[in-house]
Amino acid sequence: MSNGSSNNNNTARFDAARRVAIFGGTHGNEMSGVTLVNLWMQNSAEIQRKGLEIKPFITNPKAVEKCVRYVDTDLNRAFTPENLSATGGDELPYEVQRAQEINRMFGPKGSAEAYDVIFDLHNTTSNMGCTLILESSKDAFNLQMMNYIKKALAPASCLVLLNEHPLLKYSTSRSVAKHPVGMEVGPQPQGVLRSNIFEAMRVILKHALDFISLFNEGMEFPPCTVEVFRVLERMDYPRDANGNIIAMVHPNLQDCDWEPLNPGDPMFQTFDGKSIHYQGSSTVYPTFINEAAYYEKQQAFVTTRRETLAASAIRKA
Repeated sequence: MSNGSSNNNNTARFDAARRVAIFGGTHGNEMSGVTLVNLWMQNSAEIQRKGLEIKPFITNPKAVEKCVRYVDTDLNRAFTPENLSATGGDELPYEVQRAQEINRMFGPKGSAEAYDVIFDLHNTTSNMGCTLILESSKDAFNLQMMNYIKKALAPASCLVLLNEHPLLKYSTSRSVAKHPVGMEVGPQPQGVLRSNIFEAMRVILKHALDFISLFNEGMEFPPCTVEVFRVLERMDYPRDANGNIIAMVHPNLQDCDWEPLNPGDPMFQTFDGKSIHYQGSSTVYPTFINEAAYYEKQQAFVTTRRETLAASAIRKA
């Protein structure tokens, strides 16, 4: 699929999306994606669409087997140019070897041969609900897909996190594809399956595949706008001089993903009950609040700002 070309009436044209992968187990203890992909590897009837080659795939089988996030290093941060070109074979960390293997199978990243779309299925322990992750505000195809999914799910909520930041490298497993789509559905504890979270993920994916199918059949999607939450910064827990955490997420903030955090609002609570307040100059919308997997990354939550993105009309070239 091309990156899209525009004609005189501002309709972006894309080649048909013929090759689609569904990744589960990028983190081996996020059970909805692991279970769905295993299910579809045994019986793919519900994900088949005419003219589409759809490959369900377990990304990190060793981590899945042990029910841990990763074995040596986080696979979802491993798709850097340095890692993908590293030599050393079996001496490399397991996830770096795996990233190279995935890049050969579904990429190469940034090439014309890469898969058209990769859906990467994740769970979060945070109260984020259904969230789609967009890596580029310029990707009209993905914006239109996310608009379609949001409308199909309404009145239920499905939010879009825009992970486009000049200081963040896009080294996710899905970044191998021309159109990478992340899904975060929560709250769900690590190593646990919850039926409501599992079903929510399944339904999102159904609508996403329906969109691709309609696009391939020649449907034109008119211009649209999509509300997104753009990542601003990662906020760490307060720490002492030795790096030990000295405060928790404040009860007023806990489980309040996507709700406004205003200057002066309580943000953390020390172990002796004192509040630490947000000192920013404007309202932000925190998410990934108290995510279990992010303690090792020294991250209590990320702040975002609400934006509305405009997507051009799209149709098949």
